[in-house]
Amino acid sequence: MEKLMNEEIWPREFTGAVYGLTVVFISLVAFYCSSLFAQVLIPRAAEKNAWKWKNISISFVHSLISGFWSCYCFYDNPKLAEDMIQTHTVPAHTLISVSVGYFIYDTIDMLIYQRNRQSYELMGHHVVIIICFGVSIVSRMYVGYAVVALVIELNSIFLHLRQILQICQYKKDNKIYRLNSIINLGTFVGFRISVMAWMSKWMLINKDLIPLVFYSLGSIGLAVMTVMNIILFYRLLQSDFIRKKESTIKVD
Repeated sequence: MEKLMNEEIWPREFTGAVYGLTVVFISLVAFYCSSLFAQVLIPRAAEKNAWKWKNISISFVHSLISGFWSCYCFYDNPKLAEDMIQTHTVPAHTLISVSVGYFIYDTIDMLIYQRNRQSYELMGHHVVIIICFGVSIVSRMYVGYAVVALVIELNSIFLHLRQILQICQYKKDNKIYRLNSIINLGTFVGFRISVMAWMSKWMLINKDLIPLVFYSLGSIGLAVMTVMNIILFYRLLQSDFIRKKESTIKVD
């Protein structure tokens, strides 16, 4: 068995792909099991939105894990930031695989329990990420670039927390909700819009180093996510700040 796993017989790309896909499967099962546990912990205020509570709770857990893990990957090996095409590490490769497992789980969960316009938008987002990250998992290339994309999850922590507070019927003038809204908007600019802009700039600068297929795939993915983020940013402003300001003016 040891001889069969020798890299002279099995190329490193093959063994890396097997490892990555195995982690994807384990992650998928783990997030599914976590969703079953989340169903038991539904607070009274969220009983009318049981599925949404479960779904957002798992998304919140993934954001916590992937957001801080992505930062650790660059701390663990700074070369990952210097060469985002060839350099890869086990923690970074594992992180990408874990995230793909989550996105597959979440897509299946929405397909079964929640089919509406917003869910289809998220599923489209998930499919794009699964394909792009899948390339990194199988080839062990562009790992650093994929990890940069997961830094965005630092904002998703507060984005999902906002939804959890809404499900638990927190009013928008509640101090906790207001504080989270401000942090959410700040991290949206700092970790979502800024990171997306940097990723787009990196793609343009390194265009000649990236095969046309991968460049096209990455460009399409960035375009889809940019449009979705612009829409999401407008919705957040409209819901948590503009409408509240308008209602305050009417009362005065």
